[in-house]
Amino acid sequence: MCTSLSYMTEKNYFGRNFDYEISYNERVIITPRNYEFKFREIDDIKSHYAIIGIAAGIDEYPLYYDACNEKGLAIAGLNFPENAVYNEIKEDMVNIAQFELIPYILGCAGSIDEACNLLDEINLANINFSDKLPVSQLHWMLSDSSGKSIVVESLEDGLKIYDNPAGVLTNNPPFDKQLFYLNNFRSLSSKNPKNTFSKEFDLEEYSRGMGAIGLPGDLSSSSRFAKVAFTRANSLSDSDENSSVGQFFHILGSVEQQKGCTFIADPDLYEYTIYSSCYNTDEGILYYKTYNNAQITAVNLNNEDLDSNNLINYPLINEEQINLIN
Repeated sequence: MCTSLSYMTEKNYFGRNFDYEISYNERVIITPRNYEFKFREIDDIKSHYAIIGIAAGIDEYPLYYDACNEKGLAIAGLNFPENAVYNEIKEDMVNIAQFELIPYILGCAGSIDEACNLLDEINLANINFSDKLPVSQLHWMLSDSSGKSIVVESLEDGLKIYDNPAGVLTNNPPFDKQLFYLNNFRSLSSKNPKNTFSKEFDLEEYSRGMGAIGLPGDLSSSSRFAKVAFTRANSLSDSDENSSVGQFFHILGSVEQQKGCTFIADPDLYEYTIYSSCYNTDEGILYYKTYNNAQITAVNLNNEDLDSNNLINYPLINEEQINLIN
């Protein structure tokens, strides 16, 4: 399970917590403009926008979990079990496999509006990546440099595109129900509340933060959605790069998962936050932290040869980097 986030200061920042029980040797992969994307049902694309993102450690294909292109459009795929529905091939549609959606959208679209134009013609086809990697049930959050965000879900009754005013996405239920869930917390505030319980009781304000009493703190997807939506909406940050990036990770940190707290299966299999990512979508810079390395690491898309035709790989730094000062 995961949490994605869009956050605007002077620039737009986008990223996610990747929560899972198994690592697939994730790495930063830069796809230059002339790397040939091969697709199962449509023509290959030989030239496209350059892309930076975090992907599974599979050499032959950039199997992106989240990514951003040189135009500032970013996307993340999140687990969506029991709800995602993929279709048989449709002759009158652009048939895209689930794992091809991120490369196709980021390779061809430079904004949310352009992405929506592509999505209007897409049929998400039920095609496995391989025998060992069957199709994953996902939905997606997209954001561009304007700060606009949408959610894309392939459901039994068709492909849905939702505006996302919260700038947040988690897993289940479908996004419209996630957004409706926020109605339960409309009384919450960053300020301490007045006593409206009863005039008969002189109730004390015994602590700071009492305006957020009732905000969920568990690790379920609905609770994480409410927690991050509240934190994001009330978050304050200076607009410089370091402050914006630092605050972005603090917001994601409000729902990060620690090993041992979300049991999956024996023996000792637990979901945890494998990595957290943050993209400066304006500048094409990817920042990340991993579970075993709290130091922020950065990779700049524009420091590479973007006219190459070869993938560029940077393994995630997973060893703790501690600054010893004496």
